[in-house]
Amino acid sequence: MTPPHDDSAIVATLLAQPDRAIFLDFDGTLVDLAATPDGVRLQPGVREALSRLAAHHDGALAIVSGRPVDQIDAMLAPLVLPVAGVHGVERRGFDGQLHVAPTPDISPVLARAQSLAVLHPGLLVEHKRGAVALHYRLAPELEQLCVREMTAAVQACPGVLLLHGKMVLEAKPAASDKGGAIAAFMREAPFAGRVPVFAGDDTTDEAGFATVQQAGGTGVKVGAGASVAERRLDSPDALRAVLLATPQPEPGVAYDDIV
Repeated sequence: MTPPHDDSAIVATLLAQPDRAIFLDFDGTLVDLAATPDGVRLQPGVREALSRLAAHHDGALAIVSGRPVDQIDAMLAPLVLPVAGVHGVERRGFDGQLHVAPTPDISPVLARAQSLAVLHPGLLVEHKRGAVALHYRLAPELEQLCVREMTAAVQACPGVLLLHGKMVLEAKPAASDKGGAIAAFMREAPFAGRVPVFAGDDTTDEAGFATVQQAGGTGVKVGAGASVAERRLDSPDALRAVLLATPQPEPGVAYDDIV
């Protein structure tokens, strides 16, 4: 039986409506979380389902992730979609143009995170464009130490915000977030004039939920936890099931034909 908080049928209906603009987070949403960022795997059929969904919406489907754009491309290859990476610091539109937002100096945060990781081998540091992520999934007992150290480092860096995600702390530019990335997509073809839907799983996705709902669209929270999102899916498995059931585009039409 579908859990009472699982809106799979409603989400399937939303994704099938041809006037929607679809935005999807990646980790914890399209793919299950893993012990390390490079340990995630795209389940069979998901790439093809994304291609069908993009064709169904005339290309108005984008990935909005904390990962860099090139990592998303590598995960989805040979499929190439519009992508916002590093919480909106990087954004490639439908036209293929890459937009890069200005970023503050995060070298002090990077140095502090790397020093911490040297002392505690269970910690993993990711250095992205204008951002630093400190993962403690392999050392959950170090959470408070990581929070204390990263908070102090960020406080010494103007223009940098600390995000508390699922077993990760990420320092990123305060001026860039997923809500801003979605808003930028919505000003461009083929997203403009459509009703946005955004699915995500973490606190880093809340700005995106707020943005789409303020625009009359729908936020979809994947998994447990408090959220401003109006709709809920039980797990990434539930979202993948919805995607795998997406309608076929018109005969002879594929996403590659419209890009």
